[in-house]
Amino acid sequence: MTAFADRRFSTLFGGEQQRVHLARALAQEPRLLLLDEPTSHLDIRAQLQLLSLLRRKAETGTTIVLALHDLNLASRYCDHLVVLANGHFIAEGPPHIVLTSALMLSVYGVHAHLGDSKDPLRPLIVFDDAAPNPD
Repeated sequence: MTAFADRRFSTLFGGEQQRVHLARALAQEPRLLLLDEPTSHLDIRAQLQLLSLLRRKAETGTTIVLALHDLNLASRYCDHLVVLANGHFIAEGPPHIVLTSALMLSVYGVHAHLGDSKDPLRPLIVFDDAAPNPD
């Protein structure tokens, strides 16, 4: 974060502000982190760096709970997923159990299949198209 040290927070771009917020949270060395869309406003490189950092924190004992809308990132970096829809609990478990084609269609209204992944326990979701809108 030293690159931002001479700038006022209000002059930082959205992704830069997001990184400052996360750095402040991590600097406190919490045992529990609750993060809502921590990758928002970040480019893909910064997203991957952040999620790798959070993964390392989790491996050293920090409990991390985060909300992500990018299901492929959730599959790659999270050990346990909880899917909510309209405020209701739909499914929970490891990525390879939760992320199915049927779930994609029923919860998100999109056709998808599971693509090849380096790790069969962390599926890659390939989206085909949106299901017809019932309206």
